[in-house]
Amino acid sequence: MTLRIERIPTLSDNYTYLVVCDETSHAAIIDAPEEGPVALRVAQTGAQVKLILSTHHHPDHSMANPELAARYGVPVYGHVSDANRMPGQTNGIDEGDEIRIGNHVARVLYIPSHTMGHVAYVFDQARAVFTGDMLFAAGCGRLFEGNAEMMYDALCRKLAALPNDYLVYCGHEYTENNLRFALSVEPENPEIKERYEAVRELRARAAGDWHDATPAEMTIPSTIALEKATNPFMRAEDAAELGRRRTLKDNF
Repeated sequence: MTLRIERIPTLSDNYTYLVVCDETSHAAIIDAPEEGPVALRVAQTGAQVKLILSTHHHPDHSMANPELAARYGVPVYGHVSDANRMPGQTNGIDEGDEIRIGNHVARVLYIPSHTMGHVAYVFDQARAVFTGDMLFAAGCGRLFEGNAEMMYDALCRKLAALPNDYLVYCGHEYTENNLRFALSVEPENPEIKERYEAVRELRARAAGDWHDATPAEMTIPSTIALEKATNPFMRAEDAAELGRRRTLKDNF
């Protein structure tokens, strides 16, 4: 069974995802702030959209939910605590829940701290995880609603426990700047240096409107193994150190 993962550039640096079960053509839209680019990709692929998933309530991950739900006549899933602030939400989900997309199943991880209703979607058959703004390539989201202990639990216990080869699909193209910060934290880490140079070369190909970005210009997906080796937040020894690093990054 194959889960096709379409990366759709939205806004100025967001990733929206269309995940399609190749056997059934059933699909889910993940983290959509714009209707147009998503509807275009759905039409191009011939996918049958069955549901909409959001990792958290922030508008740049959810504000197109109502329009897309109306267009395709489908439900919108978000954490149970976001029922009153997630655009278009119809179905509340929580830790351990499962969501079926064709022949594939996504299980829900509850990973609060960036927001208190943040979740990740784990597709074990496809060996992929959609992490929104909690785990970025070489970084993490700001502590808007939770604390460092929650973030440490999310990044260094729950997400770090996934198999090393799982692909990480996050919410933004922030990788180059995140790696610059990582180098300031661990300047002698050879794996960070190597990744930074590779990402710089990749991003140097990017030109023009982000909406026209090609896979050759994208740094996503990452992997759990790569994040463990190069992400300064997943490499923090405890919650206090992670919190200190997050404060440094806020002012970087």
